[in-house]
Amino acid sequence: MKEATVPISEFKAKCLRIVDEVARRGNSLVITKHGRPLARVAPLSSRRKRIWGSWKGIVKIKGDMVHFHDDWSEAD
Repeated sequence: MKEATVPISEFKAKCLRIVDEVARRGNSLVITKHGRPLARVAPLSSRRKRIWGSWKGIVKIKGDMVHFHDDWSEAD
């Protein structure tokens, strides 16, 4: 998929609107000058990754996680 481009003159005239649109859509945008790529405007990820359930399907719990056998203390 080709990245969207905008000429620098249009970016200068509509900067705030373009930056808001990039943040809302989550897509980056290339600013060009005389048809050559000059800069890229990309959204920053401000959302924190969800921790609860992130190991679902990867880790399996076998047995009781809170109360476990005290076999380790018998090794003395």
